[in-house]
Amino acid sequence: MKIFYVTLLLGFSLFVSAQNKIVGAVSNKDNKPLPNVIVSIPEIHKETISDNDGNYTLQNLPDGTFKIMYSSAGYGTQILSISLSEKETTQNIILEDNIIHMDEVIVSTAFNKLQSQNVMKVEHESVKSLQQKGAATLIEGLATIPGVSQVSTGTSIGKPVIRGLSGNRVLVYSQGVRLENQQFGEEHGLGLNDAGVESVEVIKGPASLLYGSDALGGVLYFNPEKFANPKEFKADFSQRVFSNTLGSNTSLGLKTSTENWKFLARGSFNIHADYQVPSGDRVTNSRYNETDLKGGIGYSNSSFSSVLRYNFNKLDLGIPENGIGEQSNSHSTAFPKQAVYNHILSLHNNFYFKNSKLDADLGYIFNDRGEFATTDLANLHMKLRTINYDLKYYLPKLGKVETIVGLQGMHQTNTNSGVELLIPDATTNDFGVFGTANYEFGKNVLQAGLRFDNRKVSSKTHGIVSQEGYFEAVDKNFDSFNASLGYKTNLADDLTLRLNVASGFRAPNLAELTSNGVHEGSNRYEIGNAYLKNEQNLQTDLNIEFKSSHFEIFANGFYNHINNYIFIAPNGNIITGNNVFDYVQANAKLFGGEAGIHFHPHPFDWLHFTSSFETVIGKKDDGSNLPLIPANKWNNTFKGEFNMKNWWKEGFATLNIESTFAQNNNSEFETRTNDYTLLNLGLGGKIIFNKTIFNFNLNANNVFDKTYVSHLSRLKSDEIPNIGRNVVLGIIFNL
Repeated sequence: MKIFYVTLLLGFSLFVSAQNKIVGAVSNKDNKPLPNVIVSIPEIHKETISDNDGNYTLQNLPDGTFKIMYSSAGYGTQILSISLSEKETTQNIILEDNIIHMDEVIVSTAFNKLQSQNVMKVEHESVKSLQQKGAATLIEGLATIPGVSQVSTGTSIGKPVIRGLSGNRVLVYSQGVRLENQQFGEEHGLGLNDAGVESVEVIKGPASLLYGSDALGGVLYFNPEKFANPKEFKADFSQRVFSNTLGSNTSLGLKTSTENWKFLARGSFNIHADYQVPSGDRVTNSRYNETDLKGGIGYSNSSFSSVLRYNFNKLDLGIPENGIGEQSNSHSTAFPKQAVYNHILSLHNNFYFKNSKLDADLGYIFNDRGEFATTDLANLHMKLRTINYDLKYYLPKLGKVETIVGLQGMHQTNTNSGVELLIPDATTNDFGVFGTANYEFGKNVLQAGLRFDNRKVSSKTHGIVSQEGYFEAVDKNFDSFNASLGYKTNLADDLTLRLNVASGFRAPNLAELTSNGVHEGSNRYEIGNAYLKNEQNLQTDLNIEFKSSHFEIFANGFYNHINNYIFIAPNGNIITGNNVFDYVQANAKLFGGEAGIHFHPHPFDWLHFTSSFETVIGKKDDGSNLPLIPANKWNNTFKGEFNMKNWWKEGFATLNIESTFAQNNNSEFETRTNDYTLLNLGLGGKIIFNKTIFNFNLNANNVFDKTYVSHLSRLKSDEIPNIGRNVVLGIIFNL
């Protein structure tokens, strides 16, 4: 922490007091003004929108050379390099038509490049597009992204899976800080609400160079909603209803900004009854309730910007242990259940110097998780407090070489106050230091980096030796060096190749090191292993993509070898009526990929067709299958876009066919699952009625009420199907 404060003091002494401004106009090739074009300088977090005459202004800008970006749906994204050292600079721009594709700035990677410039292939998806698919939860929407799946417990609990890796192998970032919410448990969900989330970025592969331990399998990076533009006030109200779960989601947001200050607040409430299967029965106690509050305040000038955000999330989750039992439309959870309170506080500071920049971020996360079996007295009650810091210094550019050096750390404590213990009281400390560089030459980009990490885990002794609930104290240090090397080139004007080789690691978590007792959520007796080693992997990714105005095609392939892969396996014994499982290690490999097309035929400019296929195979070195490997999936979507006179704008209609193949590559303690195909329909757009304007989405998922069981459903062992037909109606009013 001392390093952090010293760095801040140094930053204040080096501020540059420039007050630059950029003005200009945006038009199309016919010289017609373009309104609502997003004009931004991502590296200094400045953004505005062109007015009805195509004019724009960006103020309070520091000296230096920056890239200014112009983006709008239906037009190709334009990027210009601009040097600021005068009080006012004029920059006009003409955008070319490009209906099929709009480039996005990728925040989760080191240099915040556009995806087209990025060495690593990163999936970017707006939450708006996920909601248009009728997803009831954020994790359900994520599972529609190629290469991403979910381990689900009914409709309320979902854990992300990236290319066959899940749990602590996938790191989740929210508000720019790593989310820590006891994510080791199979029945512990994501705990994030989509209200107040702008978009998500998915890194499919080891990202330990930037994020340290637990990013071995990939990263989900959730970008919070943006503040209003200067001198704007915005308010919105949204309501969604769900036929299957008799559910409702309500959200209200307010935000306003001056030239220097920014404010926002959002609240949402989510309530669902038991979900219904195609037979007409409801899965008992799969109901849940959620309250989510978000707030933010920001300040910026030409030398400094700071954003403070807070998120409170309260979850009341029923646990569907008894399958299809007592039928009820109640929204009040019964026993067993979970009560989860999560607080995320983040402070992001950016200091702009003449030719360099410092990002200094702090985060505090408090996760309070209680699990109740039969009464309001918690059987398990765990409180996890996490403080983390992240410093990145962007060195002055040397020719075409950009360089970042940084250090990160985390201090975490877990305490128990329940009747039982799942993991002991413990303290975890992380420290990491890294450097990475990006070099552009011609049509080529080369990026490389190196990192060192240390994790120290210390726990307390609890209980009586040789009895259930005994936890022997551990005091372990885990070190790891990791590196990455990426190369991108344009083989032709529209053809891009990316090749990345990166290593990653994951230190064993507390459950794997110390468990000794019945894990109620998994119905098994688990025994940890204090002698577990780091998981260490090396993954190679190859991405080839072709993009033109009316056609896109991509293919991603990967091979991932993991030394000391940790998994849980039965040992043949039974304790207190439960099968005993041990945490063990073996070398493993995962391989597969994703491929897809996006076709926008001319002259049928209203029609889009997208198709994607994804596959992953996971094996231990002895040839046996790894657990929790998703089945192969083929997804096809037809989308029509239209406008109806002056009352229905930005209209769309979608037909989606989702085909999931049989999963016969199951581990020795998993069951196989059959293939199934689901049909999903969608309709929506902006409705203008007199002075009333609102957006709506109407979706029908699993239209034919197909009975199916996902391979990654935790209820499949009880032969409980996934959700049946679900009609979702969503309406958004901009007040």
